[in-house]
Amino acid sequence: MQFYIQNQKTKIMLSVLIVMAGIIINSFLYFIMFKLGMPLFLDTVGTIYVTMVAGPFFGILTAVITNAICMTFNSQAIYFSAINALVAICTFSFFRRNSMGRTKEKAGFILTLSVVSGFLSMAIQLLLNATESTMEGRWAHDFSNVAGMPFYLTLLVVNLLINIMDKTISVGASLLAYKVTPEQMISAVEESMLKQSRRSYEEISTKKSKNDSWRGTVRARETKSLIVVTGMIVISMSWIGLGLYFSNEKTSETKNAYNAAMFASEVIDKTRIDEFVRNGENAEGYEETKKILTRIRDNASGVTYLYVVVMKTDGCLVVFDLDTETKKGHKPGEVVPYEESVIPYRDKLMAGEDIEPIESDSISGWVQNVFYPIKDDDGNTICYVGCGVSLEYMAGYMRVFIIKVFLILAGMLLLLIAYELWSTSVYTTYPISSMTAVVDKFAEGGDDQQSLDENVRTIRELKIHTGDEIEKLYQTLCDMALNQAEQMRNIRRLSDSTMKMQDGIILTMADMVESRDSDTGEHVQKTASYVKIIVEGLKKKGYYSEKITPKFMSDVIRSAPLHDVGKINITDRILNKPGKLTDEEFEIMKTHTTAGKEIMEKAIKTVKGGNYLKEARNMAAYHHERWDGKGYPEGIHGEVIPLSARIMAVADVFDALTSQRVYKPPFSLEKALEILQEGAGTQFDPKCVEVFVESISEVKVILNKYNQL
Repeated sequence: MQFYIQNQKTKIMLSVLIVMAGIIINSFLYFIMFKLGMPLFLDTVGTIYVTMVAGPFFGILTAVITNAICMTFNSQAIYFSAINALVAICTFSFFRRNSMGRTKEKAGFILTLSVVSGFLSMAIQLLLNATESTMEGRWAHDFSNVAGMPFYLTLLVVNLLINIMDKTISVGASLLAYKVTPEQMISAVEESMLKQSRRSYEEISTKKSKNDSWRGTVRARETKSLIVVTGMIVISMSWIGLGLYFSNEKTSETKNAYNAAMFASEVIDKTRIDEFVRNGENAEGYEETKKILTRIRDNASGVTYLYVVVMKTDGCLVVFDLDTETKKGHKPGEVVPYEESVIPYRDKLMAGEDIEPIESDSISGWVQNVFYPIKDDDGNTICYVGCGVSLEYMAGYMRVFIIKVFLILAGMLLLLIAYELWSTSVYTTYPISSMTAVVDKFAEGGDDQQSLDENVRTIRELKIHTGDEIEKLYQTLCDMALNQAEQMRNIRRLSDSTMKMQDGIILTMADMVESRDSDTGEHVQKTASYVKIIVEGLKKKGYYSEKITPKFMSDVIRSAPLHDVGKINITDRILNKPGKLTDEEFEIMKTHTTAGKEIMEKAIKTVKGGNYLKEARNMAAYHHERWDGKGYPEGIHGEVIPLSARIMAVADVFDALTSQRVYKPPFSLEKALEILQEGAGTQFDPKCVEVFVESISEVKVILNKYNQL
């Protein structure tokens, strides 16, 4: 066990080194391409190779870490981590289904990676408004101007062409590196990620890929839960975070606007407000004041509008409006109607009171307005300095921010999902599936001792070592299988002992009868052997298949020696009479069948578990019945006669024909078989005669054994 742990640690270190090598290769190639200003990236060579060797999780891990490192010299790289992660997913999907040996498969793989990467790269460039700062965007602009093609179409074509070249080189280099990688190294990396034997993992993987769908599995449920929970957390945290950011930013910008308005109120000559309104730009000091106000606006963070107005009943009388030069502002002396958002505060403004910031969405856009009063020496409000903060700018900034956060989180989310899939598979799905397959094999396998011992070996070969409840379950299953095998072994020993005792009782009873009959010789042993030949022949040919079960065969063969047990009631005078019996004596002799039936029925009632004697009763009672109904004691016919009795009838008559009796010499084998065949369909069941005759070679073995040939 200690050797295995050390070996496992070595394999894990090898996996870590391969991932590190993939990250270094990606980062180095990307750095070279970036510094040379080349249109290629080559940042997926290591990703593709690691995915082929170590699987999708480590491929995605390589991709995300690569882009995080590349961000140190290209800030835009982190936003493309999701594309690199998707390359790992596509690689795993293709590599699992195809060997990548044929050119067609390679071309399809490269084209898929190029299309996915090309479309997503263009989408990210457009979302980040980065078309002017990227080589692809600049090329697309130049080509669009020259060829007269739509810019977006040109941008797509450029991205696709660049990615086709990039992925062709990347895939080629990765496949070459994979081919030269020793098979032992690939196997070691794969085994380092498993928590069970590799053979059991391969068997379960093959079985699942052929027969099962991953929907409805533990892995699917865990993945769905992870996606839902992670999505909810990301959305809620983003919503809360952005809401707090927007609120804080809005408060900060509003404070800047308030300070700018207050500072502007101090530079305006309040005694000349009326003159500024009447003469406008021609008033003395107007232009100088306007320039100062412009500098105040430009230096105040977030402030986009600055104006000075006098509040009138019908609107705002303009004193200064710094948007005049953009043709959006208003000239001095012009009265501007109140905006709807300002109307609720009109009375307070005309009264010269302080009011809270007003948020408006008008022709000027989404603006937060701050009004600061300019008062005369008596404390009366003359006019207001208004500062506007554009909330649209903040919203636009937040939209870009959200996109950037989403792109960064997309790669992390794919990595998280890949880890969950890998972890659930290695620690839960595969071990449980392996144990389930073994348990199914237990249920489908036989109950013989060899099958049970093989089941114990099979489950021990799983070698599950997850280090948690799954491993405890596995150990319990191993112990249970071992205990079951040992219990069945003990039960079989007890059963064998019981059967031997039962067989001993049967033979003892048969010997008691045989010892009184001077003619029968080894009759019970021979008839039992013939019965075995007939019942096995019927089984082999499929005759009476619904009746001939393993239990029936065992009961018939074991009980055959008791077929003449009723002769215990026949007197020695009749039983051992050397000559032919009289009619009266024959009638007495026939009673051994009914006597045998009664003896067996009493034994069945007396002996616990004596059900195996039912066939002994049938043979004792009916082995002298005939197929045509002319036998005794009841004169039943055909298949109404119990099958065991029909079998015994053939065996009993054949032994009587081929054995020496005081009243006759033995018949030859040929003559005995001829008599049996003549009686088929009248005295005997024809199928029993058929299989007996066809087994003549086995019959001869019995006859030779008892020196009758």
